Amino acid sequence: MSTIHIQLLKILAMTETAVKNLPIRLGQYLKFINVVQDGFEAKLRINQEEVLVNGIVETRRGKQLNIGDNVSIDGKTYIITSATTK
Repeated sequence: MSTIHIQLLKILAMTETAVKNLPIRLGQYLKFINVVQDGFEAKLRINQEEVLVNGIVETRRGKQLNIGDNVSIDGKTYIITSATTK
């Protein structure tokens, strides 16, 4: 598989999520994007080093996330954007 194909697959695996109230804690964000059911599962997955923030393993459930941060879990990457209010 070529480098271009690999980069395209990475882009396709990214999902933008609009978050209204920023900053948001990592554990809350994992619940918000529905990859964990509750705070306990978030804590377990974070402690097991299954979560990357901006490409780096993050072990702090209370890590503050802001616009532009990337969170990767289960082979998928979520990008935080701001919610537009009208």
